[in-house]
Amino acid sequence: MQVVKTLLVFALLALAVWGLRQEVVSDKITESLPIRYVRTEGVFQYLSKDEIKTALMPLVTASIFDADMQKIHETVTKLPWVKNASVERVWPDTIDIKVHERKAFVRWGQNGLLTEYGELFTPSNVDQFQSLLLVEGPKQQEAKTLEIMKGVNTAVEDQALELAEFSVNDREAWKIKLKTGLEILLGRTGQLEKLQRFLDTMPVLGQEKIAAMALVDLRYPNGYAVSWKPDAEPIDWGKPKTEE
Repeated sequence: MQVVKTLLVFALLALAVWGLRQEVVSDKITESLPIRYVRTEGVFQYLSKDEIKTALMPLVTASIFDADMQKIHETVTKLPWVKNASVERVWPDTIDIKVHERKAFVRWGQNGLLTEYGELFTPSNVDQFQSLLLVEGPKQQEAKTLEIMKGVNTAVEDQALELAEFSVNDREAWKIKLKTGLEILLGRTGQLEKLQRFLDTMPVLGQEKIAAMALVDLRYPNGYAVSWKPDAEPIDWGKPKTEE
């Protein structure tokens, strides 16, 4: 019985030594396979590979086996210009990253951009996009506000006009500004109908009168009020001249 116990002890010790040796060997193999290459693929217009490199630098110092692929993926997809990305290990020393860049459709407020689908992102280079249409609206309502703007823009474009700004305030009142500088207040109800009614009168008003308008207030049930530009020709309230 004593012999059996002794043999069992030796067996356990041998197993422990073997396990320790395997762990050491495994560590050595792991250390001998560091990440040597990080390849980034994609068509980039505003996103730079240096930006990706800076974000990933702390995450690629381990071996190819120990690299946290989920963390790498999360870090890449959190970059403002990244729409989506895929990350893959490539034996023996490479990480492949495929990235699709977002496309800015309009500006959102002073610091954000929206994609065509109403996805908000806030890159550091927003100032480069001042030529884009400006949209403003309640927080968490970006997609809804964008869809409303698209309808307004279609109505405006039908009159060969260009929309410069569209805003919805917290009380859901709409306001637009054309590239000509004309501002139009649409109120909280029946906005598209009011806008279309005004647009239908524009050919009758003529370009000269329209160009003299600074602001049009459509928040009236049966008409609208106009504020004129300071240099607009004053209205003659006198009697019509009679023929001599």
